[in-house]
Amino acid sequence: MAEHRIYRMSVASVYVHYVAKAEKKGRTKDEVDQIIRWLTGFDQPTLDARLADKTDFETFFATAPKLNPAREAITGTICGVRIEQIEDPLMKEIRYLDKLIDELAKGRPMEKILRA
Repeated sequence: MAEHRIYRMSVASVYVHYVAKAEKKGRTKDEVDQIIRWLTGFDQPTLDARLADKTDFETFFATAPKLNPAREAITGTICGVRIEQIEDPLMKEIRYLDKLIDELAKGRPMEKILRA
């Protein structure tokens, strides 16, 4: 199976779009960062460093300190595909992040986004 192009894309190149999407709907960069930290276990200085050094998605998720076990409660569709049916582990992690940012932009409360 061919590797997806997004695996080699820098997280920073997509992050700006996550932030823009959130801010367009009245949410904040801090909330985007909180979601990413919750999902990956990165602290803020490490997240900032990963963005600054343009880490690709594959490396970003491979080096995440502790992927949140509650992320498996994230369900629904993203880009027309049910998250529960995605078999590729890396693509599933990327889609979890996409789904959380979508929920943020749709105005969902942070405690629900973070499955608290």
